[in-house]
Amino acid sequence: MAATAPFSRFEWMIAWRYLRAKRAEGGVSVMTWISLIGITLAVFALIATLSVRAGFRAEFVDTILGANAHVTVYAMAETDEFGRSLRGFADYDDVAARIAALPGVTRAAPLVKGQVMATANGVNMGVEVFGIRAADLATLPRIGSGAGHQGDIGRFDQGIALGSALARELNLGVGDRVRLISPDGVKTAFGTSPRVNAYEVVYIFTAGRYDIDRTRAYLPFAEAQDYFNREGRADEIEVMVQDPEAVDSHTAALMQAGGERALLWSWRDASGAFLRALDIEDNIMFIILSILVLIATMNIVSGLIMLVKNKGRDIGILRTMGLTEGAILRVFFLCGASTGIIGTALGVLLGCLFAIYIDPIFSFVNYVAGGGIWDPSVRGIYNLPAKLQLADVLSAVALSLGLSFIVTIFPARRAARMNPVEALRYE
Repeated sequence: MAATAPFSRFEWMIAWRYLRAKRAEGGVSVMTWISLIGITLAVFALIATLSVRAGFRAEFVDTILGANAHVTVYAMAETDEFGRSLRGFADYDDVAARIAALPGVTRAAPLVKGQVMATANGVNMGVEVFGIRAADLATLPRIGSGAGHQGDIGRFDQGIALGSALARELNLGVGDRVRLISPDGVKTAFGTSPRVNAYEVVYIFTAGRYDIDRTRAYLPFAEAQDYFNREGRADEIEVMVQDPEAVDSHTAALMQAGGERALLWSWRDASGAFLRALDIEDNIMFIILSILVLIATMNIVSGLIMLVKNKGRDIGILRTMGLTEGAILRVFFLCGASTGIIGTALGVLLGCLFAIYIDPIFSFVNYVAGGGIWDPSVRGIYNLPAKLQLADVLSAVALSLGLSFIVTIFPARRAARMNPVEALRYE
C-alpha cells in the first residue's frame, strides 16, 4: 500500500467524526467541552492579567515621566564669603542652556523647591512647591496640557497652580485664594519669622498620579525665589530626554554640562526599585497562570484516554484496513490538538476584548459593587489600565498550543500502539 502524506484529508475526517461523539459516548463529548472551556478561560486569564500588568506599568511610568524630571541636576553646597552655606546654581540659565544643547535632551528648566503649609477654608495641608517659569510649566506633558485641567495657564505669572486633589482637599476653585506658610521666612535681628503669603489660584491640573495631585503646587520662578530666600539662585535643573528608558546614557554629558559641583538623580533612581518589583511580580504571575493553563490542558488527556478506550474496535478495524501506527497517532493527535487550538483562539478573543473594553467593564463592576472599588490614594493612579501587547498575546498562544500538543502525544501514542488483534478479540 502506498504511503499517504501526513495529516491527509481522511485523517482530518476521522478525527472530526470522533470529536462529534454520539449520545452513547456522551462522556467523551462532556470531557471535550470541559477541556475546551478550561483552555479558553485559562488563556483569557493569562492575556487579561498580562495586559493589566503591562497597562499598570505603562500608566505608572507615564505619570512619572509626564510630571517629573527624567533627570534632576543639582549641585553640592558651597560656602560664600560670609560663611553661609549656599546650595543650587547661581548661573542656572547658563547651566540650563548648556544642558538643553546636548543631543537627546528635549527640555532643561531651572527650579526652586520648598515645602510649606497651605491653608484655606480652615483646612491645612503640607505642600511641595515648585518654582518654575510659565513657559517651562506649559511644556510639562501631564501638567501644562494634561486632561481635566481648570483655569488659564496663561495667567500663571499672576498666581499659583494647584493639583486637583489638593484643591479639592482645601475646597478651592479657580479664582479663590490660598495662603502659604513657610517657617523659613524673613531673617531679623530677633531670629527667623515665618513667611505668610496669599496667592490666587489661577490653574488646577490633574497629573494622573494621586500623590502628585494631592501634594504639589507651582509658583512663578521669580516669586518662588523671593518666597524661599533664593535670590539669584535655582535649586536644581529639571531635565527631560527623548528616550527616558536610556537615561543612563546621558550621565557623562550631563555631569560635564552641569559643572564640577553637579550631581544627578534620575527617575530610575527614584522609582527603579518599584519597577523592578513589578517586573518580578510579572514573571511570578506568568508562571502561576502557566500552571493554570497546564491544568486546563490536562483535561485533554482525560478526554483522549476515554476516546481511545471507546474507539478500540474502530482502531482495530482501521489497522486491519492498512492504516499505519503513524496515521492512527495523527488522527488522535488531531482530536486533542483541535480542542487546544479552538480553546486558545476563543481565549485570545476574550482576552483581547477584555483589554480593549476594560473601562466599561470596570465601570460596570464598580457600579455593581456600589463604588469605591478602586482607591487612588492606595493605587496611586485613578483607574485600572490595560495595554494589549503582541508579545504577551503570542506568549500566551505559544504556551497554550505547546502544552496542548505535548499532552496530546501520550494518549495518541497509546492508541497507535494498540494491537488490532487484542482490539477485535471480543468483537
